[in-house]
Amino acid sequence: MGEAVQQCDVLIIGAGPGGGSAGLHASRAGLKTIIVEADPEVGTPVHCGECLSHLAVQNLDLEIPDHVKALDVKGIRVIFPDGTKKLLTEEGYVLEKHLFERWLCDEASKEGATLLLHHKVTSMKRVFNSQNQFSYWEIEGKGEGFPIECKAVIDASGVAGAASKLLDMGTEVEVIAGFQYEMLDVPNDGYLDFYLWPKYSPHGYVWMIPKEGGRANVGLVTTDKKGAIKYLNSFIEDTYLDGKPTVNPPWRANGIKVRPFGGTIPISGPRSRTVDDGVILVGDAAGFTSPLFEGGSHLALWSGRQAALTVAAALKKGDLSESSLMAYERAWKKKFPPYHKILKGKTALYELTDEEMSIMAHCLPEELGNMSPIQKFGIGLKIMVTKPILMTKRVIPILLSFGYSRAKYFGW
Repeated sequence: MGEAVQQCDVLIIGAGPGGGSAGLHASRAGLKTIIVEADPEVGTPVHCGECLSHLAVQNLDLEIPDHVKALDVKGIRVIFPDGTKKLLTEEGYVLEKHLFERWLCDEASKEGATLLLHHKVTSMKRVFNSQNQFSYWEIEGKGEGFPIECKAVIDASGVAGAASKLLDMGTEVEVIAGFQYEMLDVPNDGYLDFYLWPKYSPHGYVWMIPKEGGRANVGLVTTDKKGAIKYLNSFIEDTYLDGKPTVNPPWRANGIKVRPFGGTIPISGPRSRTVDDGVILVGDAAGFTSPLFEGGSHLALWSGRQAALTVAAALKKGDLSESSLMAYERAWKKKFPPYHKILKGKTALYELTDEEMSIMAHCLPEELGNMSPIQKFGIGLKIMVTKPILMTKRVIPILLSFGYSRAKYFGW
């Protein structure tokens, strides 16, 4: 190994919530840790809606400082095509996501991690010992910190991450386009508004995520990537948000273009492989988002921590083989919700017409969280009386997908 080569126990690719969490916990475990981030600064550009449930914070044993919180919120309000509103009451936070991600990396740095900005991985090569067992990685890239030799890699670089590009990590991940504006003077009562309005977001939804001072992230996800900005502008023009300015420059309904911020989000569930010799995928790189409302921060933070703990245990044993790192895959499969059930319900939901979606909504209780078996039976009876055909359109899987989108199932 040449003197010019940086060496570490674990290289983490990406400084988002998954990478920051992995870096913090790897450093706490005593591992020599390097985090590389392709962008010039952590947290920019912002790629998501920026919410995190109180349960997620408790689950991850985080003490989030006040300066990264944009607003305390009461939960989620789901709004159907005819305006019917239902609640998932769960306390949480809207974050200043760029500040939150920087805070995570600062905490990792305090524990000894090295953060290299504007560093992009371009090559990953495994080195094997004389017994043909994995030994370490040779990593090349753009940036003065390369080359790097490391014993393990945690890939937290997003849905089109380094490992998925440079290695064979199984199934391709289906993605959806997400775009949002930050707007001003938007009234709120402390709920995140999720609009299930196919007119404005085919096979997706529109959101209004409030922040303090009347600011709000207003955006959508849709499978129609090319039409996303057009749909979002139409929603704003047709609703109470018409005429509200964005932060910079002012948004106007007369067609002046504003560059939204957002990105691609995995929607097809986890990759078929999330580990291999010497490498673990976390967050979006692993396909971890809650399928109905595409929440990913809770899953990224948890998987980053679990990946770090798995690598630390494997290094202690001196075995970084795929079979050794499979402890990570067993852990997330035991902990995460049944993705196939949520995806089944999501597919059924988007097969409903606007009228059918609204009729179903009228049959639901005001509070969608913690529905008892008796309540679910009552909902079934209401639907049978009101619109029997809905029972043939898999309304029960739809209700299950709502249930599995709660914070306790890593929904947000």
